[in-house]
Amino acid sequence: MTEALRPFTALLDDAAVFPPGNLPLAEAVTAHHGHRRSAYAELVGPLVLPATALGGLAPLLEAAMAPLALSLTLPGEPAALAPAVAAAAALDTVTLTAVETPLAAGSQIGDLLAVLDAALPDGVTGCVEVPRDGRGAAVLDALAGSRYRAKFRTGGLVPQAHPSEAELADTLTKAVSRGLAFKCTAGLHHAVRHTDGELEQHGFLNVLLATEAALRGAAPEELAAVLAERDVAAVAGQVAGLGHERLAAARASFTSFGTCSVAGPRDDLIRLGLLPATVAT
Repeated sequence: MTEALRPFTALLDDAAVFPPGNLPLAEAVTAHHGHRRSAYAELVGPLVLPATALGGLAPLLEAAMAPLALSLTLPGEPAALAPAVAAAAALDTVTLTAVETPLAAGSQIGDLLAVLDAALPDGVTGCVEVPRDGRGAAVLDALAGSRYRAKFRTGGLVPQAHPSEAELADTLTKAVSRGLAFKCTAGLHHAVRHTDGELEQHGFLNVLLATEAALRGAAPEELAAVLAERDVAAVAGQVAGLGHERLAAARASFTSFGTCSVAGPRDDLIRLGLLPATVAT
């Protein structure tokens, strides 16, 4: 079982409380502990919560009596970082594994990285959401010279929140060329690119394949074509054909993505024959 799951280890950051899932905190914590006890536990990364949820977490931890790996999302205000880290550290059974923060409008990336340097203990990963505007390249340059990762927004509740294939291909190319690891957030609801109402949604396996292509030096146009592929069998076959080393290299760059449903991506991988049906329990 471990061998089957290995290419997708910790791919799914459990963001159940965020839209469109919007699971209440108590239900999200209970469900996360269930994921951690399941046959597919290796697929699941930390529970992702906004820092504002920390105040309601303590009684839920007492009831669960189980350890909890946590990734905190913060607003763009750097002053909120240190208090949030301290509040998480004060919670018994919680291990803070990551902090995710955007670069607020008008803020300088150097100032944000200095705050992260001062506030984050060793072993806590910092992820900076890269803005989809003219600041993006400079942010990636700064992150490439630091211990931090990039965070790319790949969707949302409105069409404008979804980058085009060309935009995402350019973003992945820039990250890989800088040797920069990254996570994605929002919109990767299924394994393969698809249309959901008025939303054109990227597939997480398309992103994985495009990342691998970027590592091979493929041009952005080739990456865009990979991201645009909607043939489910073709995408699954390409992933299966990568082999251990190429998959591992792609995963070292594309570390995870936030999903409001752990079950959805898991079931997609089973349907595509990339995981055995026995992991669904």
